[in-house]
Amino acid sequence: MKKPIIEIKNLYKSYNGLQVLQGVDLGIKRGETITILGGSGTGKSVLLKLISGLEKPDQGTIRIDARDIVPLKEDQLVPIRRKIGMLFQGSALFDSLSAGENVAYPIREHFRLPEGEIQRIVREKLRMVGLEGIEEKMPAELSGGMKKRVGLARAIAIDPEIILYDEPTTGLDPANTQRINQLIVELQKVLNVTSIVVTHDLDSAYAVTDRLALLYRGRIAMKGTKKEFEASHIQEVRDFIAKKIVE
Repeated sequence: MKKPIIEIKNLYKSYNGLQVLQGVDLGIKRGETITILGGSGTGKSVLLKLISGLEKPDQGTIRIDARDIVPLKEDQLVPIRRKIGMLFQGSALFDSLSAGENVAYPIREHFRLPEGEIQRIVREKLRMVGLEGIEEKMPAELSGGMKKRVGLARAIAIDPEIILYDEPTTGLDPANTQRINQLIVELQKVLNVTSIVVTHDLDSAYAVTDRLALLYRGRIAMKGTKKEFEASHIQEVRDFIAKKIVE
């Protein structure tokens, strides 16, 4: 059995007195794709921000490669963040930078490389997401699906061990949704990364994942394979699946 690359224990997080996460426990195995399901406002994106070190929990531990990142200061988090790439929900591209410069941004932030090597990496990552030759295009010139793929190229630019996907298919048409789902699967295999996908889209979750975890009322109500979810008698799981079928 593969050792967990991420171990989350007794995680709590609140905002302005509103408790969002209330004791999350979750282990994520090296090399797997796990999808965290849940309705809007259940804390899925918050969990990703905590894993990436962008925010601190009120209580609990987050171990990445056996090291608890919660007590680490900003400068101590730098080597941890080099292991993590993130595709943000709205792509979060810098409007003033070209597609190529957006992809180059994390490379420049984390490494000192010759300009020619940076450009080679940018071309390679854009090719991996099917966007050869668009380095000079500005975000305003790109469709929603293309922006997502540039965001994904940026997420893999520093060859991370872990990729975090925050609602990767939100706002996309069916064709682009399928394209992003295929890329998640392909990149997991080609790069041998651990992927954590946050979504409320059950169809996309089933298309990309090894395991699922349902976040409900601040805790993990169930985690397991697709078959285990389909066969589950846990009421929260049944309600979530039934709601998505109706939608």
